[in-house]
Amino acid sequence: MAWIVKACRHLTLVLVLFAFCAIAGCEGTDTREKVDDTVEELAGKKNLDRMDQMKKNINKSQQQQLERYKKTGESAEEK
Repeated sequence: MAWIVKACRHLTLVLVLFAFCAIAGCEGTDTREKVDDTVEELAGKKNLDRMDQMKKNINKSQQQQLERYKKTGESAEEK
């Protein structure tokens, strides 16, 4: 009978530990996002993302200007 009491104590302890691990594993939304942003900023990932976006924007602008130039060249040839 005493072994049942000991087993229940250990089982309760194990269940409490599992519950704590499950709760600790949940991510907080705002805090986690702030920490992730800070880590990305310190690691330089945000700067790389910004530079990639700038490259895409510059390429897009160049393509638009090339198309405009071709259109003006075509309209000049028609006249």
